[in-house]
Amino acid sequence: MKTGRTNPATIEGRRRKAEQFMEGAKTIRDLAADERHVGDAYVTLCIHAGVAASDVICSVTLGTYIQGEDHQAAVGHIAKVRPEGEALADSLRTLLTMKTRAGYSHEHVSATDRKRAGRAAEKLIFAARQRHTKQGRH
Repeated sequence: MKTGRTNPATIEGRRRKAEQFMEGAKTIRDLAADERHVGDAYVTLCIHAGVAASDVICSVTLGTYIQGEDHQAAVGHIAKVRPEGEALADSLRTLLTMKTRAGYSHEHVSATDRKRAGRAAEKLIFAARQRHTKQGRH
């Protein structure tokens, strides 16, 4: 497991990216004539938003974040956060299990997956905002 040490610039940069990815996801979903036509892009952006938010949560709470492609390590790391670590880990796990289908497969994500991805990303972003604000950052 490769961890990155955190600093204020990393936290702020990852927070902004989480917000940008989520805003982009909502925009393409809202502008599409049919949500199914942009479902994979929407879910992929939700995944990126959730991962960036997870980095903020871990950075603020634990002082480190996971670098690289080890999804299990990232889920295990955020599970250490108190309180809510297990619930946050579940949200991150939900997103990461959709990554291959949404981003790399010929199969499309389902309507249920789109809803689950949006909820999971929003939960992680909300938690990141809370922790970021508590640390005196805006």
